[in-house]
Amino acid sequence: MTKPRIRFNAFDMTCIMHQSPGLWTHPDDQSTRYKDLDYWVDLAKLLEKGKFDGLFIADVLGVYDTYEGSYDASVRRAMQVPVHDPLLQVSAMAAATENLTFGLTVSATYEQPYALARRFSALDHLTKGRVAWNIVTSYLEGAARNLGLQRQMSHDERYELAAEVVDVCYKLWEGSWEEDAVVEDREGKVYADPEKVHEIGHEGTYFSVPGIHLSEPSPQRTPVIWQAGTSSKGREFAARNAEAVFTVAPTTDTLRGYVDSIRSTAEAAGRDPRSIKIFTEITTIVASTDEEAQKRYTELLGYADFEGALAFYAGVTGVDLSRLDPDEPLEYVDTDSARFALEIFSKADPNRTWTAREVVNFVAIGAMGPVIVGSPQTVADELERWMDDADIDGFNLAYAITPGTFEEFIELVVPELQRRGRYWDDYDEGTTLREKLYGVGQKRVRDDHPAATYRRELEARAAEREAKRRSESSVLA
Repeated sequence: MTKPRIRFNAFDMTCIMHQSPGLWTHPDDQSTRYKDLDYWVDLAKLLEKGKFDGLFIADVLGVYDTYEGSYDASVRRAMQVPVHDPLLQVSAMAAATENLTFGLTVSATYEQPYALARRFSALDHLTKGRVAWNIVTSYLEGAARNLGLQRQMSHDERYELAAEVVDVCYKLWEGSWEEDAVVEDREGKVYADPEKVHEIGHEGTYFSVPGIHLSEPSPQRTPVIWQAGTSSKGREFAARNAEAVFTVAPTTDTLRGYVDSIRSTAEAAGRDPRSIKIFTEITTIVASTDEEAQKRYTELLGYADFEGALAFYAGVTGVDLSRLDPDEPLEYVDTDSARFALEIFSKADPNRTWTAREVVNFVAIGAMGPVIVGSPQTVADELERWMDDADIDGFNLAYAITPGTFEEFIELVVPELQRRGRYWDDYDEGTTLREKLYGVGQKRVRDDHPAATYRRELEARAAEREAKRRSESSVLA
């Protein structure tokens, strides 16, 4: 039996220090060019040359200010601050490529869905259907305070809000403009038929959106839906909405537990569990031999910034390790931050007890995902093991240094995976991102996806109007 192709996205963020605290100081690292559009265009060209599926861009709204009760360490160490909007460079990258896709992180917690739906429709048009929305709910208290709230919403309420945000977007994308609403009749001076454009009439707990979608139908209508989060609420949300899930785990056993839970919950929600593509974070340090790779890893560790690592962990989890004995075991506590990060280092693996010191050492390179160090053969072996043992579909490849990590992976690991039949030789699965997930011709959401409900309602409305027209025509005849 032929084993499935391993899918790869590059994992980046529009900031200096993303997942490897301190390594921006390495002489070969170019992450300080994050504010230079040429950096993003060059990266997109590199990834397409290496036949990557896509570029996945993370984001946070707010500053990591939990460590020692201050943002000083994050600012000093460039720990995901300063940070730009993740959507603005995409059009330029799309113009420089033909096949590379783009997963874009936008928090549902602080968006007006009416405006958000338009932004994604515009990007879907401009990229010819190569975009995805990675839905997050934000976990930083500072983001709430700076965006008009007195305090952060609770973890579970953020997911309730997100459910309504995506529902409004689905209605706008799938339920407002009929398939043939745009006629482009130059002679009659009619661009679109208003009879075929409909108000969505949404009245909910958080939003009232009565009107029509501002954009005409884009290639995918609904962008591919990603979801990042593995808390119980996150898994429920993913099971209902996600077409792809991004999760992080330090071991295959821990990851397999997440994967099985997501797929079983999806099946219970009436969806095909295999339709949800699951990716995990990985970082690779690769060289011609295992010995050279280990030397490279040791050299990179010399640039690791442990204060930055502490600031990162505290910001993500809401737990300030500076207040703990570095050698005491960590215990799980409920916070309104990213609960999956707390679970990883406390209760996810019953066979492992983590201390604060071990956590800091672990996240120094690659943050919360594993680091694979070795020759192309060793790295390929380990990637295959993660794929097969955890039953995942691919990886979001984080960098130690950029673009060096990606260059080394493309030069050394990609040919090895191609030789094993686990990596494609060229792009061959349609033009849109959804086609690359599900096959040529599958540009729209699958029938078992909740957004398809509004597509069917719109099709029924069109059919009813056409039947009425025919009936009236037969009477007149």
